[in-house]
Parts: sequence; C-alpha cells; structure tokens
Amino acid sequence: MTAYMQNSPISELPSHVTWLENEAEKSAMWRSEAHVAVPKRVMVVDDTLKADRAYQLTSEGTFLLWRGDFQNAKQLLQALARRIDHKPRKAKAQPTDPAAAFHLHRQAQSHRARILGMLLVTFEPHHVLSLRRAPALAEACQAVYGESHQPYVVSLREVLGLIGAYEWRKKGVEIAALNAKIHPYYGVFSPVRGEYLSLVQQAPLSTTELAFDIGTGTGVLSAILAQRGVKHIIATDQDPRALACATENIARLNLTAHVTIVKADLFPQGKAPLIVCNPPWIPARPSSPIEYAIYDPDSQMLKGFLSGVGNHLNENGEAWLILSDIAEHLGLRSREQLLQWIADAKLAVIEKHDIKPHHPKVADADDPLHQARAAEVTSLWRLKHVL
Repeated sequence: MTAYMQNSPISELPSHVTWLENEAEKSAMWRSEAHVAVPKRVMVVDDTLKADRAYQLTSEGTFLLWRGDFQNAKQLLQALARRIDHKPRKAKAQPTDPAAAFHLHRQAQSHRARILGMLLVTFEPHHVLSLRRAPALAEACQAVYGESHQPYVVSLREVLGLIGAYEWRKKGVEIAALNAKIHPYYGVFSPVRGEYLSLVQQAPLSTTELAFDIGTGTGVLSAILAQRGVKHIIATDQDPRALACATENIARLNLTAHVTIVKADLFPQGKAPLIVCNPPWIPARPSSPIEYAIYDPDSQMLKGFLSGVGNHLNENGEAWLILSDIAEHLGLRSREQLLQWIADAKLAVIEKHDIKPHHPKVADADDPLHQARAAEVTSLWRLKHVL
C-alpha cells in the first residue's frame, strides 16, 4: 500500500517530559512517532513493580518510567498485554452491524495501544539505553530518529517496534512478483500482501513508454512495472521516509534508469498513458502515522485520485486502481458509492481483475473482523477517461 501523508499530524518542535526522581525534578525530550501527547503524570518504577499494580497505574493515567532490567521491562509489557486482552467469562454480546463491530474493534485497539505505550525508557545522548541487559540500539534508533545529542524519553513499545522494523529493513521482504526483496523503512507500509502485487504483475499492459505510480511507499509497484518493461516510471509520495525508502529500493534493484522518485501531492506534472494507484483501503481515522497507509479518512486519497486522474491521462490512457472491497464488507463504503465516484470523475471501467487474499487473518476465526476478511476481494480496476 501507499504511504499517503496529506492528512497526517504535523510534527511539532520537540517537547519535554518532566518527572520527580530522588527528590529532584528531571526533564528530557519527549519522542513519539504516534504523536502521543507529552505525559503529564510520570512515576519512576523498577523490577519491584508487579504487573497488576502497573496495569492499575496505567489505567488511571500514570506513565511508568522504567529503571530496572531491560528484559524484565519487556516481560512487564507482555503481562500488561495479557491483562488488556483478557476476556471476561461473561463477555458482552458483539454487535451484529459490521460497521459497529469495526468501530468497537478500533476502540479496543486504541485502548490497547494507549496502555502499552505508557511504559517508558530514557535514552542518553547518541541513543544509549542505560538499562541492565539492554542491547545496543544506536543503529536502529538513528535510522528512525537521526542524530541525537541529548537525552530523550520514549515508550518501550515504540522502541521494540523500531527494533523490529530495522531488522526487516536489513533483512528485506521477499516479493514473489519481483523475485527479489523490498526493504521497508520504519513508518512505511511493508508490502506483505502479495495478492495486490500479483494483480499489477499480471494485468495487461497497454503501454511500456511511461507510467505514474501515485503514493509509491516502498516503490514496489514501480519496480514491478519496470521489470515488466515500462521504460520510465515517475513515482510520487509526500512522506520523506517513503521517498527515501523508495529511492533506496529502486537503487538496490538497479532500476534507477527507469524510475524517478518525486515529492508530490498525488500527481506529478504532465500526463501519462498509464497511472497506477494503490490507496489506503479503509475509510477511517488513523491512530498513528504508519496507519495512513491503511486508513484514509472519508476516502480522501481515493476520491482525490479518481477526481484528478483524468486530467493526467493521455488520450486512450489507463488508470489502474488497486483496491480491496473490505470497506464494503465492514459497512464503511458501498460499491454504489465507489461506482458513483468513478462516474462523477468521467471515468469508465474497462475491466476489473479480482483476486482473493491469502494472508493468515483470512483463516483466523477469532479475528474480530473475520467475517469481512473471509469475504474480501482485492481488485485492479482498469479505468479510462471519457468526455
């Protein structure tokens, strides 16, 4: 999926968090990739803190600044997750309305993220974590935060996330449609769902001269088009990490002669005979920057692409819209709405290619959204502009 950041929160100047420790007030810069507000109530804790007490404190709004063993902190985080996920014996009946079930699921996700994000750690300058049994994290932190010359406080959950992301960035994600790896950056959605990539790999090409890839993210769709013989692709995005990520991936694949990465709000200048876009699939409010690749409030990117693509298509050109219908199964957007937006943009459907997802959640009956996931179909809509 793309990394479209038009409606993402604007980063503010770094703020500082303060706390009382050894009868003295201390302060450090606050970091939060999820744009969590600066903690107002902070308690210094260590290995003597029990999980039940930690859960009580966080539920009451107290952030916990860890001064114990790093591995014990990870175990406490797991213990908090178990308490959050614990289902009471008499669970409330789940709503039968798909949209209500989805919003309830999102509320639960938000609550979980809030509680787990309240266990904090302090880094010294140059990304040094001075906790017992703490690993060396300077490279992983610098890849996300850049140089750091002052102490900062950050949630342990975010730290673990950036460690995992850095490992994926080094290791890469195998892409069958490319027969190669893509290396995603932290905050740029990883192309782990192969079915939509297969659609782009297999759809009939009406041109190999020029294509636009709108909201390129990791650059994976541009790479597929280039491997299919498209001579020049202009790939756009607004997020600096996505632009850097796509640039690195295209270079790794030796495709820089064919792909140009451009910072743009949707479309670059000019027209093309083929314009490809894989917008976020679910019209809902993101709760963190990376979720802008999944959630698109009021389908703004989808509608922006449809309404503007006709002005950037050559005569007889094609627009490829890669979109899941999961929003329809969740009751968040209807097929009629989508078709109306297509018609309002003076676009006509040439053909639609469908494929069923095969990721693990499709078969997970315990997933709160299982019914929608089981019915989901991903499609590549081939569209043309009509006057």
